[in-house]
Amino acid sequence: MNITKKSRIYVAGHRGLVGSAIVRRLMDKGYCGLICRAHKELDLTDQTSVNSFFKEERPDYVFLAAARVGGILANDTFAADFIRDNLLIQTNVIDAAYRFGVKKLLFLGSSCIYPKLAQQPIKEEYLLGGYLEPTNQWYAIAKIAGIKMCQAYRRQYNFNAVSVMPTNLYGLGDNFDLETSHVLPALIRKFHLAKLATEGNKAGIEKDEERFGPIPQDLRAAFNLDLLPSAGDQGTKGACSASGMPEVVLWGTGTARRELLHVDDLADACLLLMEGYDSEEIVNVGTGEDVTIKQLAQMVSDIVGFHGCISYDKGKPDGTPQKVLDTSRISSLGWAPHIGLEDGIKDTYEWYQKVVSGNVDNQA
Repeated sequence: MNITKKSRIYVAGHRGLVGSAIVRRLMDKGYCGLICRAHKELDLTDQTSVNSFFKEERPDYVFLAAARVGGILANDTFAADFIRDNLLIQTNVIDAAYRFGVKKLLFLGSSCIYPKLAQQPIKEEYLLGGYLEPTNQWYAIAKIAGIKMCQAYRRQYNFNAVSVMPTNLYGLGDNFDLETSHVLPALIRKFHLAKLATEGNKAGIEKDEERFGPIPQDLRAAFNLDLLPSAGDQGTKGACSASGMPEVVLWGTGTARRELLHVDDLADACLLLMEGYDSEEIVNVGTGEDVTIKQLAQMVSDIVGFHGCISYDKGKPDGTPQKVLDTSRISSLGWAPHIGLEDGIKDTYEWYQKVVSGNVDNQA
């Protein structure tokens, strides 16, 4: 591709986890023609607005990182919103990019597109080889449609669109809203709140809620946030209460396995693919390694400094039992992740604390 430092590059979803990481990497590498619009400036679900934007701005390259995203609870609660909004966003942007002369578009998908019981590690060709995980099928179906739209526009119109399938992501700029977040940011916030609750740190709780949104009532009750104990007094409820230890209750059995990738590593992969990959075949991006939810929870607990009990509500869903990606395709292009999971979680938690304290904005 002829992408240059002065190329006009539109990053759709630049305030989100992935989009903000892509913007950071582009700026670090000296790209100066970035185009960004917040949702209040441009509603990507509105076809007329999207077409007007592309007609006026005429970007050369597009990173399509905008999406409605969330964890198991959000997908289950807002099924119609997830499938509608994601279909509208990607349809409007991909079509406008083709119609207004974009040279190349990179579409961000998700590893949730693969069958629930796919053979591990998951190869790109396993797409549409089995039933989807029911708890996130609405989002997955929308993303599959985006992949197929990119492939169809390439075949019919010779439009250069490539699709990237990242594994579970985390990092600076993540969503810590406990109603809509994914597993790792939810764990970080829950353990942070539990730590503050056992310290009787009411001011810390209030700052956290101000920065990252309301704390669900069931969690407020579990941590006695409205009747905070004094420092050292154990006031939480649950299966561990008999031992006098504070408790964090997590969904499922804890046996499900997840692969996690720091979003800065994904951003490097996206730039590599934008600069040098031209095929309709989708590309997995991950670490090739996974951990159980129990292992992940213990790691987060240790990093946060929560010294209580972790238990599991086995009546709640685990989601896909295992999901680790085969990354041989992108590895053959010279990419490899550089941020280890423990270091990445520490980095994310440090950023989280800075946001709560007001030292940085909650947009990375």
